[in-house]
Amino acid sequence: MLNFYKLMFFMTMMSGTLITISSYSWFSMWMGLEINLLSIIPLMSDSKNLYPAESALKYFITQALASNILLFAILSSLNLSESLSMSHDYLTLILNSALLTKMGAAPFHAWFPEVMEGLNWNNSLIMLTWQKIAPMVLLFYNCYFSMFFLIIILLSTVISGIMGLNQTSLRKIMAYSSINHISWMLASMLNSQSIWMFYFLVYSIISINIVWIFKKMEIFTLNQLYFSLNSSKLMKLFFLINFLSLGGLPPFLGFFPKWLVINNLLQNNFYLMGTLLIIFTLITLFFYLRITFTSLMINFSENLCLKSPTFSLSMVFFNFFALSGLLFCTMMFST
Repeated sequence: MLNFYKLMFFMTMMSGTLITISSYSWFSMWMGLEINLLSIIPLMSDSKNLYPAESALKYFITQALASNILLFAILSSLNLSESLSMSHDYLTLILNSALLTKMGAAPFHAWFPEVMEGLNWNNSLIMLTWQKIAPMVLLFYNCYFSMFFLIIILLSTVISGIMGLNQTSLRKIMAYSSINHISWMLASMLNSQSIWMFYFLVYSIISINIVWIFKKMEIFTLNQLYFSLNSSKLMKLFFLINFLSLGGLPPFLGFFPKWLVINNLLQNNFYLMGTLLIIFTLITLFFYLRITFTSLMINFSENLCLKSPTFSLSMVFFNFFALSGLLFCTMMFST
């Protein structure tokens, strides 16, 4: 049963994000971010979380620091004359760094996996999807191709791949996967807002499917995953489809937004960025394939004593959409 305070703070959390993305002034955008922050802290302080106080405290300190830096950049820009172009560039750099810290992009990412480790799957899904919207929308106002954004995109791709290799916690794997997808979203928003929106929508659908499976089976580590997937062939099929789709393999829906991003980068002569994104994303794809192949072939067994999980109609529909989405998208966008 959903408590009233959870519903209230969840609604104010969403309203804070909506205030941020619909505001015309930087100060009201900052206010929306603060409403969003103060609303999610009570949701994180839940007894069902593994480390509720630790995760809430880490998240609050990091987000409060980023908000202070953001407010400093906003107030400094108000008192800045247009002739000081060098100072304006520095303030833009500070402003973008604060927003990147809020969304958890590398190298400002250290808080993100640690906070994710102490949360349950419901709160983890909020961190993976909804909490990324407001900082990314604010980045649109200052997002242009520069060496700073190129370094952020490459660091997010490389660090997420290397740090995700030796993880056994599913929540940390999802966190580093989110950092990898942040690099693709940053690359997509350099030229096209519609591609970013489509990428974020597809990533959210796939993340909902994967977190839904993990929550349904009550698993948090790889060992639990390998053991639990043997109880149901259909659940194993759903997991493999969504995890390979998260990696961006061609037969699945997750490949299509990456295809759009690469095509857009090449059309705008960003050949180096597109090539490096493809190469370094292979590191992330390696541990995706290692997890899926291990669960499919190496740790495969028939456990008839385990109770098979029940499936709802909505869960089957969402997974069917993730399976057949690439076919629908190619039919819609083909010319």
